[in-house]
Amino acid sequence: MEVAIGIFLFVMGTIFGSFYNVVGYRLPKGESIVFPPSHCTNCNHKLTFFELIPILSYVFQGGKCKHCHQKISLFYPIFETLTGILFVLCYISFGLTPQLIIALTFVSLMIIIVVSDYHYLIISDGVLLTFAILLFIEILLINGIEQALFAILNGVLAFITMYLLKKFGDFLFKKESMGGGDIKLLFIFGMVLTYPVAILAIFVGSIIGLPVALIIMHKKKNNVIPFGPFLAAGATILLLLQVNLNTLIQIYM
Repeated sequence: MEVAIGIFLFVMGTIFGSFYNVVGYRLPKGESIVFPPSHCTNCNHKLTFFELIPILSYVFQGGKCKHCHQKISLFYPIFETLTGILFVLCYISFGLTPQLIIALTFVSLMIIIVVSDYHYLIISDGVLLTFAILLFIEILLINGIEQALFAILNGVLAFITMYLLKKFGDFLFKKESMGGGDIKLLFIFGMVLTYPVAILAIFVGSIIGLPVALIIMHKKKNNVIPFGPFLAAGATILLLLQVNLNTLIQIYM
């Protein structure tokens, strides 16, 4: 039964991952996620059902457009697979519980953020607002009004902390140290992870991103490095490990 659920969630994750790729690519450019339908960006060939099967279509087509033979970015199957894996990991971590719904919603947002911030250095306000409302409703229905209001308080505290860190970074480096999307993202981290864990996510993300940033800066010093993907990675790791305030107290006691 557990294996069947895991397989189902992986398949669903790949399907949603394909859609999240579209959202992450199109929304930052102000494009509709519905029209035009999925198509080859080189020849505008409208993709058929068999060309839209996550992962498998890429493999069977040899990584090329069936119509014009233009190479398809490996980014698509990678993120379809990653989303599927994250859905399964959420199930392993939370089981078939109401909390699984919140976890799946949260990692879905993280995938979209990585796609959009990596390609365009933009974290869409529309995406953040949509997921903030959705997560608030889920927390309200699953955990009750008290926990929902507590989640808002944690989100506000995380937002303020990130805003102050940005101001300090701007002063230290004499230029904009992070984007507004990163600051707003911390509100959602606070809602879902609680304030202390949201702040920890900043440091975990920084540790993950530091070696990558050093390599990129070594190759080209003027490159702008998106922080969103590293924040998303740090937050996802803490979510899956179910790190909470009690965990942090035990570590430091």
